[in-house]
Amino acid sequence: MTSTPDDTQAGRPEVVEMGAWQAARDELLVREKAHTRAGDALAAERRRLPMVEFDGTVEVVGPDGPVPFLDLFQGRDELVVYKHMWWDGAPHQGQCEGCTTTAWHLKDAVYLNARGVSFAVLTTGAWEEVAAYTAFMGYTQPWYSVRGVEGPAGGEMGYLTCYLREGDRAFLTYATTGRGTERVNGSMGLLDMTPYGRGEAWEDKPEGWPEGHHPCWTWRTDAQGTPTWGPTSRPVPQWTRPGATPEDTLGRHGAHH
Repeated sequence: MTSTPDDTQAGRPEVVEMGAWQAARDELLVREKAHTRAGDALAAERRRLPMVEFDGTVEVVGPDGPVPFLDLFQGRDELVVYKHMWWDGAPHQGQCEGCTTTAWHLKDAVYLNARGVSFAVLTTGAWEEVAAYTAFMGYTQPWYSVRGVEGPAGGEMGYLTCYLREGDRAFLTYATTGRGTERVNGSMGLLDMTPYGRGEAWEDKPEGWPEGHHPCWTWRTDAQGTPTWGPTSRPVPQWTRPGATPEDTLGRHGAHH
């Protein structure tokens, strides 16, 4: 039995019995499978992109001091890095909420390692500041400062980047930024499956559904969980860090950059 105007608001999805729901679900599944196959085809093209060789001996700075970029491979042939933006001199809550979101979803690389792929986070911050930040956040993945490093080993931040090693030779193979980094954000993928989605205003949603807020509104909140980009806010994962709760620790460097 389908719904009547009395039990479904105009514009909202129809309420139906299980058989009708399954038929609609199966119809959507055809398109989902096509989307998956299209993604497979893009991945095949991605594997065939030309490569850029660069000097793998260029030094980056980690907890043990300067090391050659090649060390990031940890003896493996492949490497994925996230290039984390950095605001010099800012307190922990002043760092990029988008980069924090991405890094938070990449806390364990055990499955990458099993496939022969290493993972690291690079940033342009001075190592002393980076070390304090990673300790505060409780990150266990390797972080390195690429301050002053140009080219494929450094360059612009905010990117997911892939590298290949052949002996002592290093190659840049792929890089993506913006929404291209969403593939590592499992929360986004799950939210896309929910009835209300990400809760962002740009999404196409049924009439009568919650209108949503500005993009990425869930990435940064105040102590009460209210989304805001003001001086009393910080990236959401930081509220779970030891010593992060007192509101008087906020805004030491002014408003959000």
